[in-house]
Amino acid sequence: MLITNEIIGNFLQTRQATEEICAPLTQEDYVVQPTVDVSPPKWHLGHTTWFFEEFVLKKFVEDYEEFDPQFSFLFNSYYESMGKRVLRTNRGNLTRPSVEEVYRYRDHVTNHVSEFLDDNLNEEIAKLITIGINHEQQHQELLFTDIKYILGNNPIFPHFSETFEENLIEKQKNKWIKIPEGTYEIGHATTDFCFDNELGKHKVFLHKYKISNKLVTNEEYLEFINDGGYSNFIYWHAEGWDWVQQNEIKCPLYWHKIDKEWHQYTFKGLKPLDMEAPVTHVSYYEAFAYAEWKGLKLPTEFEWEVAQDYFDWGKRWEWTESAYTPYPFYKKEPGALGEYNGKFMVNQKVLRGASVVTAKDHSRYTYRNFFHPHLRWQFTGIRLAKR
Repeated sequence: MLITNEIIGNFLQTRQATEEICAPLTQEDYVVQPTVDVSPPKWHLGHTTWFFEEFVLKKFVEDYEEFDPQFSFLFNSYYESMGKRVLRTNRGNLTRPSVEEVYRYRDHVTNHVSEFLDDNLNEEIAKLITIGINHEQQHQELLFTDIKYILGNNPIFPHFSETFEENLIEKQKNKWIKIPEGTYEIGHATTDFCFDNELGKHKVFLHKYKISNKLVTNEEYLEFINDGGYSNFIYWHAEGWDWVQQNEIKCPLYWHKIDKEWHQYTFKGLKPLDMEAPVTHVSYYEAFAYAEWKGLKLPTEFEWEVAQDYFDWGKRWEWTESAYTPYPFYKKEPGALGEYNGKFMVNQKVLRGASVVTAKDHSRYTYRNFFHPHLRWQFTGIRLAKR
């Protein structure tokens, strides 16, 4: 268990980091919800605070008075066992409480948690605080991606940061990493923190395969576009083809063709497309279609995990060919925390790695992210494999 000063320091640093992400925003930016999958920044600030108030302060602090009894309804996300909540589609309607009041709420809860931890830290509470820290780090990543979607759908393409570099170039030469046939162990096995969906070390048999040491670049993906990849159904799943046609998808999210030249919206505003950068903001449907066009495949999450020591990862969440399902020995956490991962194990694909907007030290090679196949507002990328 972490010593008291260390866990309090991690808690306070995490709370501060969330607010630093939001520092460049204007008041108007905090409330916008342009699509159901994007939550307003103000809601993220409130929800990550609700987590600590609900699971720590209200449970363990005698006579604790809620900052505002309505906030448990406003800032619950999907925890059915914690009561009613605002519909996800309606989070953008919350013009009240004000941004200033939500920041007061954050200060209130942060101070109370810090004071409580000074004298009451035990193994159970340390576990809750650690989960809360990792939960807030997940929302830090979501804040970046949601802010980019909010600003990237503004017709004047506002700048968010002049210093944040999201297109990290991979300088190594292309190489196929050979992995021999065999039985391998998968899953988290140390005493370090992980989410419950990573647990249950188990064996899988893998046929021999090869996996690329590099992510697919914008230049490589542009070849797919120029070859009519978005207009040839043969590369697509039927569901993916329907998605392309119904939504008139012709390129990755944030790509714009201006005066016959490709540009990309970034945190630094609209910029010429960096051909060397790893392609990003692509759906699973697009990743699969690109692999089909190349005559290759996406790795399974097990192929990815076994090979991860042989390539540099962490620039893009990487789509895999694996459905998000429980491991053989998976055991859901008891109570409300059991709703964190387990109930989403249907109709989603696993992503491995991390991205340029993932909090430092938040990800592990066993980390199992998961999204529906059509989603692409995250910093998602493509790594190829073959037999």
